[in-house]
Amino acid sequence: YATQSDAGSQEISSGKVVSTDPPYYDNVGYADLSDFFYVWLRRSLRNVFPDLLSTMTVPKAEELIAAPYRHGGKEAAEEFFLCGMGKALSSLAKSQVHEWPAAIYYAFKQSETTSAGTVSTGWATFLQAVVDAGWTVEGTWPVRTEREGRSRDIGSNALASSVVLICRKRQQGAPSITRSQFVRILRAELPASLTRLQAAHIAPVDMPQSAIGPGMATFTRYRAVLDADDRPMTVRTALELINQVLDEYLGEHEGEMDADSRFAVTWFETFGYESGQFGEAENLAKARNVSVAGIAEAGIISSAAGKVRIIRRDELNPTWNPAKDSRLTVWEATQQLIRAQQEQGEDAASRLLAAMPNLWDGIRGLAYRLYTVCERKGWAEEGRAYNGLVAAWPDLEAKAAQIPVPTSMQQEPLFR
Repeated sequence: YATQSDAGSQEISSGKVVSTDPPYYDNVGYADLSDFFYVWLRRSLRNVFPDLLSTMTVPKAEELIAAPYRHGGKEAAEEFFLCGMGKALSSLAKSQVHEWPAAIYYAFKQSETTSAGTVSTGWATFLQAVVDAGWTVEGTWPVRTEREGRSRDIGSNALASSVVLICRKRQQGAPSITRSQFVRILRAELPASLTRLQAAHIAPVDMPQSAIGPGMATFTRYRAVLDADDRPMTVRTALELINQVLDEYLGEHEGEMDADSRFAVTWFETFGYESGQFGEAENLAKARNVSVAGIAEAGIISSAAGKVRIIRRDELNPTWNPAKDSRLTVWEATQQLIRAQQEQGEDAASRLLAAMPNLWDGIRGLAYRLYTVCERKGWAEEGRAYNGLVAAWPDLEAKAAQIPVPTSMQQEPLFR
């Protein structure tokens, strides 16, 4: 049987198994949306369910979302959400069975980038309530829950997955550590989890959310992480540090790429597909131990009249053959693969991927890196190209692995 009750004050049972999908901060105003249907249901069913349909519109005051217009401003709305979520999670933690973890679904996208890093008020506020309730986050299950092509997905890089946080009650007597110790442990532990997430083909749009679980597992393992002033570190600061380590991890792929591609990543991050000064390009190229002329020869950039720009995908040679490319780069391989996928479909992209087996890891790593750049810059359309490549990667890789590579297309290893 089902029972409806306020999560913050419910006493339905003790020793329960908890699986909950709480409100996503300010993402969706369900009560407001429900009014569209409620007025018609009330017309036809008020005589059947008089108590349930007694109000003119859907009750909204107790809905646990951070709606500024209901509470007189953003700060008051955030306080309402944190207080209410804290009560709800504390109530669940008290009545949760010890033998089983709680599963909490959350799909709020991190979107705020500051000088300190990337974080979101929605995630920070929600996770602070989780920590305050006495839970420790043991891990993350990214679950593909969102339908492609839904209204929310149009014109934006919306999440494809929900993140299921696996939580248990924090052990009594957990120690405290310093900020520097936390960062050191985070850098030691998080990369292994990120590698597993990439191996599971988590889409770039979902990676920051997916990384929260193992990162917060480290943070919540301790009674407190103490800043330099001996004050407990906030969840918001912990999220910023987690995202910094994520950036470091994704950036490490650049060191494994050829110099031309590393130049392209830095130039793209600065100018996108717009033009920059030749002098700036030459200085950057020298730092990579290459030249602007050489990078142009590789087919990555166009250099003319004192200006340099990245060549767009639609300008690339449509008959490009990696086996005949005398200066093969991960950058061009990635862009050509995306072009083949978008214009000719997965079969054509798989055939192209099969022709360059030594670049598979580099291509996928670059796609993650470039998506991160696009997300920060607000280049949604360009970001979807890289996200789409990684999302399709399992199928592309499986098809490519079954395609015999003709002798004419076999290539020597790019790096020795």
